[in-house]
Amino acid sequence: MPLTMNREVFITCAVTGSGATQDKSPHVPRSPKQIAESAIAAAKAGAAVVHCHVRDPETGAPSRDPKLFRELTDRIRDSATDVVLNLTAGMGGDITFGGVESPLPPARAGTDMAGATERVAHVAECLPEICTLDCGTMNFAEADYVMTNTPGMLQAMGRMMTDLGVKPEIEAFDTGHLWYARQLVKDGILEPDALVQLCMGVPWGAPDDLGTFMAMVNNVPEGWTFSAFSLGRHQMPYVAASVLAGGHVRVGLEDNLMLDRGVLATNAQLVERAKGIIEGLGARVIGPEEVREKLRLTKRAPK
Repeated sequence: MPLTMNREVFITCAVTGSGATQDKSPHVPRSPKQIAESAIAAAKAGAAVVHCHVRDPETGAPSRDPKLFRELTDRIRDSATDVVLNLTAGMGGDITFGGVESPLPPARAGTDMAGATERVAHVAECLPEICTLDCGTMNFAEADYVMTNTPGMLQAMGRMMTDLGVKPEIEAFDTGHLWYARQLVKDGILEPDALVQLCMGVPWGAPDDLGTFMAMVNNVPEGWTFSAFSLGRHQMPYVAASVLAGGHVRVGLEDNLMLDRGVLATNAQLVERAKGIIEGLGARVIGPEEVREKLRLTKRAPK
C-alpha cells in the first residue's frame, strides 16, 4: 500500500500513565491537580487530546478511584483551556501469577481484577469524549504479569462505552487486537467509524520496526481513524512515521521521559517537539473543535 501522508494531524498527550515512572522524573504528575495542570499545559502547547490516568497522590501508584478521576476532569473542564478528554479504562484487568511452579492463586501484589461495570465506573461518572479499550490479552514485560481483556469482557465494556455515548479508543498492541476490534464493529458493539491507537514497541506486543508498523497500519479498516506511538527514544521518530502513513500522533510522559539525551522532558515540551515535526513535514496541527467534528464527539459535563 502506498503511503498517503496525513495533512491535518491531531496530537494526543498521554499525560502520566500507570507505569512505575513516578520516581524517575520530577515532571511525572501524581495528584489530580498536578495531572490537570500538566494536561492543560500540553493543550496550550498544541495537544488537542489529553489521555489521562490517575495515581495515588501520595505514592504515585496507579489508581482506579473514580473520585480522583472526577477531580481531574473537573479541574480540566473548569479551566479556560479547551481540550478533548480521553480517560483510560485499561485498569482492572491485571493478573500477576504466583510463579512458574505455583501460578495459582495469583499474587496479591500486582493483581487487580474487576468486573466490567467497575472498570467503566469512572467513565460513566465523568463522561469524557473518549475512553480507551485495550483490545486483547497480552504478556507484558514483567515475568508473571498478564494484561487480561477477554472477548466477553471487551464485548461488555464496549457496549457500556457505546451506550454512554463515549467513543472507545481501541488500543491495539498487535495485529490480532485489530482483528478482534473489527469483529466488535461487525457485531454492532462499536460504531463503524472506529478510533484506534497503534501501540508499538510495548513488550511483548508488536515490535516498533517499520515493517511491523506498516502491517498494523494495513490492518486498519478504511473509514477508521488511527494514531500511533512508540516508547522512549523512538517516540519522536514515530511522530513522523505515523503522519507519513496517514495517521495522527501520541506523545507524552506515559511513554517517554526524555526530551534529549540526559534531558528530562515535560509533557508540554514533548508536544511542542511533536508539533514542530508535524509542521516540518508540511502538515497542519488541528485543535479540539476540529477533532470533535472529525470523530463525531460530544463534549458533555457529568451530572
